[in-house]
Amino acid sequence: MSMIQKEVSDFSVQALYGNTFVTITKADILGKWSLFFFYPADFTFVCPTELEDLAGMYEDFKAAGCDIYSVSCDTHFVHKAWHDISKLIQKIQYPMLADPTGVLARDFEVMNEAEGIAERADFIVNPEGKIVAYEVMAGNVGRNAEELLRRVQASQFVAQHSDQVCPAKWKPGAKTLKPGIDLVGAL
Repeated sequence: MSMIQKEVSDFSVQALYGNTFVTITKADILGKWSLFFFYPADFTFVCPTELEDLAGMYEDFKAAGCDIYSVSCDTHFVHKAWHDISKLIQKIQYPMLADPTGVLARDFEVMNEAEGIAERADFIVNPEGKIVAYEVMAGNVGRNAEELLRRVQASQFVAQHSDQVCPAKWKPGAKTLKPGIDLVGAL
């Protein structure tokens, strides 16, 4: 079943934000674009490389009007312990959501019940709280923050220009396509 246009359910979770514990709710994500970045677990091998990659592009995501929320089924205390000992994780400035009961992982349909962890997945959520793009990866394959930002920007563009679509490798400022018009020339 597709998750496209599924509205994120109400939630309230603890998070590590900077060096502080905060509560994040559905109300916090409404009115702006969000990237929910699920990863299997703290203190692992692929996850810190992805989280550091996102941290390095956090300002670009913010400039695009998109908040980042990393999510694992660890507690906020485990996030804090990882943050305190890992130089890579100390670079993170976006909220690290704690989902120890799997409420978010189940709502986004990425909970691996047998292992008690979330699958490696990312979801772009529009300002109305609806999923407009997502990807689920094998646990041993890392993701690219630059490509995630491109997908956010393309999702934002088509939301503002419903008569146009973004072709492969589209980036802001590049040519778009108009269905029906550009199709004739492509044949």
